[in-house]
Formats: sequence, C-alpha cells, structure tokens
Amino acid sequence: MIYYVDASSPTFGDGSKQYPFRRIQQAADIALPGDEILVLPGIYREQVKPRHAGRADARIIYRSLEPLAAVITGAAEAKDWENIGSTVWRLCVDNALFCGNNPFAEKLSGDWLLPGFAHRGEVYLNHKSMYEAESPEKVLNPVRLEKSLEPDFSLYTWFARQEEGRTVITANFQGLDPNTEDVEISVRQNCFMPEENGIDYITLSGFTVREAATQWAPPTAYQDGMIGPHWAKGWIIEDCEIYESKCSGISLGKYLQPANDNKWLKWKYKDGTQNERDAICRAAAEGWDKEHIGSHVIRRCHIHDCGQTGIVGHLGGVFSLIEENHIHHINHKKNIGGAEIGGIKMHAAIDVTFRNNHIHHCTRGMWLDWQAQGTRVTGNLLHDNCHLTHLPGLTDEELAGAAIGIGEDIFVEVSHGPTLIDNNILLSMRALKLETQGVALVHNLVAGTIVGVGTGTNNGAVGLPSVRYTPYHTPHGTCVEGFMTILHGDCRIYNNIFIQPQIDQLYADYSRRTGAQPSGHQWDDFNTVAGTCVYDGFPTFGEWDKQFEGYVGMGAAGNTNKYYDHLPVWIGGNVYFNGARPYEKEEKSTVCEAPVRLSLNEEDGEWILETDLMDHLPCNARLLSTELLGMAFEPEQRYENPDGTPIVFDRDYNNRIRRGSFPAGPFTEIFHFRKAVL
Repeated sequence: MIYYVDASSPTFGDGSKQYPFRRIQQAADIALPGDEILVLPGIYREQVKPRHAGRADARIIYRSLEPLAAVITGAAEAKDWENIGSTVWRLCVDNALFCGNNPFAEKLSGDWLLPGFAHRGEVYLNHKSMYEAESPEKVLNPVRLEKSLEPDFSLYTWFARQEEGRTVITANFQGLDPNTEDVEISVRQNCFMPEENGIDYITLSGFTVREAATQWAPPTAYQDGMIGPHWAKGWIIEDCEIYESKCSGISLGKYLQPANDNKWLKWKYKDGTQNERDAICRAAAEGWDKEHIGSHVIRRCHIHDCGQTGIVGHLGGVFSLIEENHIHHINHKKNIGGAEIGGIKMHAAIDVTFRNNHIHHCTRGMWLDWQAQGTRVTGNLLHDNCHLTHLPGLTDEELAGAAIGIGEDIFVEVSHGPTLIDNNILLSMRALKLETQGVALVHNLVAGTIVGVGTGTNNGAVGLPSVRYTPYHTPHGTCVEGFMTILHGDCRIYNNIFIQPQIDQLYADYSRRTGAQPSGHQWDDFNTVAGTCVYDGFPTFGEWDKQFEGYVGMGAAGNTNKYYDHLPVWIGGNVYFNGARPYEKEEKSTVCEAPVRLSLNEEDGEWILETDLMDHLPCNARLLSTELLGMAFEPEQRYENPDGTPIVFDRDYNNRIRRGSFPAGPFTEIFHFRKAVL
C-alpha cells in the first residue's frame, strides 16, 4: 500500500494520491509491513511516532518525494513580538502550545552533564538557535562568548520565564525585526521516534529534520534524539539533513530502565560507572541481543549544529553501519558541557562499522566509550575537532580534567577491543586519545598527537583505588563474558604516517603545567609529541612473554604483578615526519628529516588535501591482514569482519587496490598525495 501526505491537503484526506493525508502521523498510525509513505514538499510541524513495525522482507518506508523538501520540525512559528527598547523584543506564549511538555520550563539534566542553567527550549532565528542567557540583564547587555566557534552570533540572546500559565521570552535580535525574519521556538521534544520498543525495520529517507527540544542523553538514561528507533532493530536513516537539536540529532540509544535512569543524578551513593555496569547487565537480562536490537544503517546524512552529539548511542546501536555522513559543528556553541559530547558518541559499538564519514568542527569527532569490541573505523576524514579557546583561566587543579572539552578526532576509552582504526585521515592537533587497550592502527595518516596513553582509566578517587572495570563480550555477540580493568597496551600500530603538528602555545603551556602537578596525567597527559613514542616503556611481546617462562602457579613468592602490568605492543613499518618520533623498539620505522607540508582546504564545496609527502615517502610497506594482527587480549577476538571472516588490508582510502610496492598511509600510490579530493 502507498500512502500520500501533503501539508497543504484539506483535513479530510484519505491517504490516496488524489486526497493525501495532511499529517505524516495519519499514515504512521495505519502503515503496515510493506507499506510506503510518500511525503510531498512542505513543513510538517508534528512529532511522528510510528506505531507499527515492518519486517526484514517488508519494511515500512517513509520517503520525501523531493530530496529534503519535506521538513519535519519540532518548532512553531513565533510572531507577534513586541519591541521593548533598542534591539530587545518580548513574546508571550500560552503554555497550552506545549501540550504539557514545556521545554522552556525544563532544564537540561542527566548523568555526566556539567551544571548549568540551560533549558531544553530554543529560539531560532532563520533556523539557527540563539544563545540562552542566564538572566534578563544578559539579554539587555549580552557578553560575547569567546569559547564559541561563532562568537559574533553569541550576542543574539534570549531568556524565558514562567508567568501565570504563559512563557514570556525576551530576546535580543541585534537590530533585526523578528516579525519580518523567520523566527521559531521549539515546542516538541522529538521529530521522528516511536513511543514503544520493538518498532523494527523502518526506513526514513530524504527528509529535513530540525529544531527539537531534546534532553541530555547519557548512557545511563533513556537516550533522547530528534530521530531514533527507540529500542528496535533494522532501521535505515538515509539522505536526510538533520540539524538544530538541543542535544542529539540521531539516537541509537538505550531503552528506559526506570530503576536505573539517570540514577547517579538522582541517587548519589553509587558511582555513575557502577550504574553503567548495572545498566549493561540489566539490558542483557531483558532482551539485548542481535536478534532483537541494532543492525541499523545511517548513511549519506548531513548532520550539523546540534548541542551534544550528531549521533548518540548505547547498547541500541550494536551491529550497525554508519557511513558516508557529513557531521560538523556539534557542540559548536560551547554552551553545554559534559562527558557525552562528540560528533559521534557511542557506547558499546559492538561490531559497528564507521565508514567514509567526514567529521569536523566538533567538540571531539568520535568518542567510542566502553565495549568498542569488533568496532571498525575506516576511510574517514576528521579535522578541526580540537578547540582551545575555553582553557584560559583554569587553575592547575582543574587542568587534569579540562581535556574533556578540548577534544580530538577519535577517542577510544576503557575498552578491551578489538578496535580497528584503518585508512583514516586524522588532521586535528590532537588526533587520537587512547585511554584503552586492544586497538589496531593501520594505514592511517595521523597529523596530530596521540594523547592519554597509560592514563585516564581510573575513576577519579584521590588517595584510593578506583579502577574502572568494563565488560567484554563473546565475539560478535552481546553476552557479557567478563569484566576487567584496563591494563593499557595490547595495540598493533603498522603502516601509518605520523606528522608532528604545530602545537598551539596555549596548549603547550597547559601540557607543561599539568605534568608538573602531583595529580597531573590522571585524565589526560596533554602530550605534544606526535608518533608512537607515547608507547616507550611498554614491552614487546617477547619481553612480556618472558615473564611467564617456567611459571606453574602461584610460585614461592606469590607475585602476580605480571597479570596487572602493561600489555605488550606490536609497532612497525610506520613513517615519521616533521619531528614525530617512533616507539623506542619499533621494527622497520622510517624517520624522515626533510620537512613536509600538509594542508586541507575547502574549494567550491570540495575538500582538497595538498602535500609534498610523495617526495619523501618510501614504497616499502607490507600487506597486512587479520592473521598478522592477531587477537585482542581480553576478549580473545581477532581483528576481523563482523561475520567472522578475515580482513586483508589491500584497499586504500579511495578503495584502490594495494599491489606490488606501496607506501604506508591511507593512499595506495604516492602520486595521489600531491592534490587529492577527499
């Protein structure tokens, strides 16, 4: 069955082509497996809640007839503004508009959110969210927010208060007339998300989705988003433009666990990390498995200008494919802070593939937290995901934890792997944060530092042990196999190009200050030297293995330190430029003394990489494979495809075949380096 929807249709439509429905929800209420909902261009101010699931062989498809011309928005038009002096205007809204869910009366809240005054609501000027002010005085006299990526626009401010069943909004439009501009306010919490669990096999294709009052989405809560399957299997979200979510654009997150929903915030006595472990075990006992959850696809979406994440997920995103998305300007306003922010923030990305995405100008590009087991990050371009403008003024004591808001291209945290990062281009000053183990870096171009190695895996207690035990799973499944702390190491680093970046002087100063204090390096080492030298002091496999020679039990002294020391590393065949330094025991490394240049520029909508690496790069790399990489230590799982088949790294960033003599890094032939369109 095909149903048609047209926002300009009369209210009596029956869903036929001649008499379309007026609202998408009318079709969502009756669509069954195999049905397709075709939506004509228009503005759809509604919160669509699919009621029925599709099947693997008969999906329910929601399709915009013209790409991006059907707009689902969580906002309402805001007219009738009254000028109250100079550039400041006032709007009074009857709270009945919000249907009992007033985003201007509810603050953002949740585990791992830094305290603040922000509400779920937003005021949008020409589809761009303005900045909430802490008081009416700061609307009258706004202060430029220097840490924002758009400090000029931070002077466009608003403040809301509740007054006898009304929301009164005061806003500074800096000389613009809100009654002639396109001004809206957020009304609905979501745009396209079921209320129930188990609404499987839905496709959302070609829509513009914008402007919803989403709530903060930590892993210990029901994870909110403008779009999401709630807790289901087999969704496809494709070719959509998704922007201006207060917090998260797309959620592949956890279902509601009433007894453990933001429990750390509500019941302070149990650490958030323990609540997280509880949430995982509870989910495993309540149906979290491959047969019922995950296996989603997010592809070719343009996701931008969201406050917390472009894509967020915990448990619900397992076995998924996230590819060819353009994600940028996430948390760019810097008016929300906390430990769940990034272009992509995914907990438990078990057997998830992140492929050919472009992520930039975010507070952190990708954050793979806990259980990045069977995760593959391949062929992605990441840059401009490290921001320093908010650091001045911090005390020495605050510095160790400050890096949570600095960001980097990829952060892998407290996971046992195997996590495979191959054929990527990583250009932020801080390229990788590896407070973890079981990572393989293969054929990447890394023009930034690796930070956090050997640190950041305790839980912040002072003077007491607080190691974080995190779970690992049966290979390619969700069944919890065990829990273990992070020993660090167990990494394979082959055939990469490392380039020393120019270090910002402010960052260098904080690196020096943090290293000098007693509690320094608890959360981040602020490393300023590129290359694999961050693993100096870690054993090779031969050195580590020697500890176990002749060992037949507890032994006379009962010393079991060997089980808790750093794991070995395997590092070889990497190439180093501009002062980047190799691991002290690296095999067959190449250190090039000649300086090289590297730049990424946008030209007419295309991103162009220019470099003279080809003048210095040897073609002596060896072909790598699953067999050569071995297995991650704790889960005893190999670096392989989600179906268990082996990988041969014979394809480069551009999917060209590696044959004969080829160089380290993500490109097969060195002449492609001179000027490459990415």
